[in-house]
Amino acid sequence: MPADSAGRTVRATVRTFVTDLGRRRVYLRWSNLFGVVTFACLLVLAVTGVLLATWYTPSNELVTYVGPYGPLQGATVTEAFASTMRISFEQTGGLLVRQTHHWAALVMPASMIMQLLVTFFTGGFRRPRQLSWVLLVVAFILVLAAGWSGYALPDDMLSGTGLRIVEGVVLSIPFVGTWVAGWMFGGPFPGQIIENLYPVHAVIAPGLLVVVMAVRGVLSLRHGQAAHPRPTPAASLGLRLWPDAALRAAGMTGMTSAVLVLLGATSTISPVWSYGPASVGEVGAGSQPDWYMGFLDGALRLVPVGWETEWMGWTITFATLVPLVVIGGYFAVLIVYPYLEAWVDRDRELHHVLDRPRNVPFRTGVGVAGALFYGILWGAASADIVSTEFGVPFETIITTLQVALLAGPRWRSR
Repeated sequence: MPADSAGRTVRATVRTFVTDLGRRRVYLRWSNLFGVVTFACLLVLAVTGVLLATWYTPSNELVTYVGPYGPLQGATVTEAFASTMRISFEQTGGLLVRQTHHWAALVMPASMIMQLLVTFFTGGFRRPRQLSWVLLVVAFILVLAAGWSGYALPDDMLSGTGLRIVEGVVLSIPFVGTWVAGWMFGGPFPGQIIENLYPVHAVIAPGLLVVVMAVRGVLSLRHGQAAHPRPTPAASLGLRLWPDAALRAAGMTGMTSAVLVLLGATSTISPVWSYGPASVGEVGAGSQPDWYMGFLDGALRLVPVGWETEWMGWTITFATLVPLVVIGGYFAVLIVYPYLEAWVDRDRELHHVLDRPRNVPFRTGVGVAGALFYGILWGAASADIVSTEFGVPFETIITTLQVALLAGPRWRSR
């Protein structure tokens, strides 16, 4: 095919695509904001992540710190920690970029949780949008994986304490735990964990996340936007997807990005110089994971003390196995729920109108129970902080949350 003919074909295809977008209508709802916030966070994370990758050294090799921060002068630290200190104190704009990156990583899971809640309670996962729901849950898991792997990269005392907990959990897995821990860490703790986690954080998880979100975008264009259950006046046709809604979303993306940069410029986050470098023989008191990983820490805290047994010479530790199974089952139910509900209801229809939660009481009850279950696990991660700040016995808090974890979701689902 001649070049000029191919060019005309491409231009005609683009014009047809743009014209089709102009015909599509988008009805604005407050819940649309969460998708824009998620995209803005991803954009900020990509830009700041590329900059940080050019300055950061992913290595567990030990060096002597000789930077400008006086209290750590002459201390033995890893290359990873030393490069994080250089970014924070010596690289122009480095601390701003680092803190903006961290704030975006904190906001993105929150916006995705809100997307999940809105989609679930309104039935936005029903046919033909079941796959879009599955991809949204997978995207959330990928965000958790990217956030956790990035949390460990500064190699400070806080992240080192978290990695020590992860190692203990992995080692407790019967039969394969020792092998998996050796594969993850590359040897005795801390091994080469920084080198192993860096590609997960910088390439694998973000790459998969972009692919998943791109596929969701294609599915959204194919299926269109589900209509709100409230009757819409005939005169109100919504905004054109292009250029009206697209430009509006671009403006919201810019404002969200500006807020994240403002947070990075004015609010301290992850002060590694205060935590100090990670140490094999020490842990940080009052260590807390980033909020989006709190439910995993809380699940470990709520397991009864001494919950283990002996079997054929092996010690089976339910204190770590049960939380792993429960959390895995929780996400598995999230993924298959659209298909499970359709199977139970024998629903094979296409749904292009959202539900009102009050009109679907069973699903609403299940959703509230699931959110409450997650919230109790998340709250348990801060049981020690609540105990010290409010003078409540730690054991009392844990016992109360254990009862609430079993009774609360069951009561709310009725």
